[in-house]
Amino acid sequence: MTTTDAILFHKSERLNWPTTIAMLIFHLGALAGLFFFTWKLFLITAVLYWATTGLGISLGYHRLHTHRSFKVPTWLDYTFAVCGALTLEGGPISWVATHRIHHQKSDQLGDPHSPRDGAWWAHVGWLLFGEANHSNTVGMAKYAPDLAKRPFYVWLNDYHWVPMVAMGVVLLAIGGLPLFLWGIFVRVVFGLHATWLVNSATHMWGSRRFNTRDDSRNNLWVALITFGEGWHNNHHAHPTSARHGLAWWEFDPSWLLLRVLRKLGVASAVQVAKIDRPMPEQKAA
Repeated sequence: MTTTDAILFHKSERLNWPTTIAMLIFHLGALAGLFFFTWKLFLITAVLYWATTGLGISLGYHRLHTHRSFKVPTWLDYTFAVCGALTLEGGPISWVATHRIHHQKSDQLGDPHSPRDGAWWAHVGWLLFGEANHSNTVGMAKYAPDLAKRPFYVWLNDYHWVPMVAMGVVLLAIGGLPLFLWGIFVRVVFGLHATWLVNSATHMWGSRRFNTRDDSRNNLWVALITFGEGWHNNHHAHPTSARHGLAWWEFDPSWLLLRVLRKLGVASAVQVAKIDRPMPEQKAA
């Protein structure tokens, strides 16, 4: 690990209080939202979850911005980025940089969130006890120079909280406190844990189709709540593939949507791993 890496992902015995307080507030808000449950709120939140975690994280931050596995027009590229910022997972430059480092050092010294450092650390400890890099545009730009060249990404990384505030104001105005709690707090907390499970669970539990150098696993139940991101062993074996579910039974909603976008001529240069006969998956010991 370089000196810069060590600074960016320094492990501390002290809590990162700003991040910890934010997490506490959002979890309490999500708990409060459950007391206002209605099916209408649930369905609206599900749509918002798809738009933010599905389009913003799975298609946007991950498959498009990090791995450049396809191309879309600039307006849609930026829309995906804004949707990603609505998840409370930071700006595009910081998210992309962190994930690229994860691939470079997966389950090795320098991986920001490996279960080899503990399941709790991989899930959320790396955020609670690590350095706050969500707005560290200058430091993280080293690992995402392609994004750092574009002023829009720099602005969004510096002010990634603005879309969330704007959405909160709108939801509060049109639906009052119940919609605000569900559309912001419940949605965000569920999305955070779903994304964190890709960091933790899919490096501990599941099956392995490919003999990668890391501990990545294919995990069905994580894939179901993350729009196909749970086929993590497939992804680590073929990181630039826009398709993560490489077999017909591996449900990958983000890939299905991308196929539609490609047929409509919106998405182009779509990269797909060519696996004629996928090896049967081996259950991890």
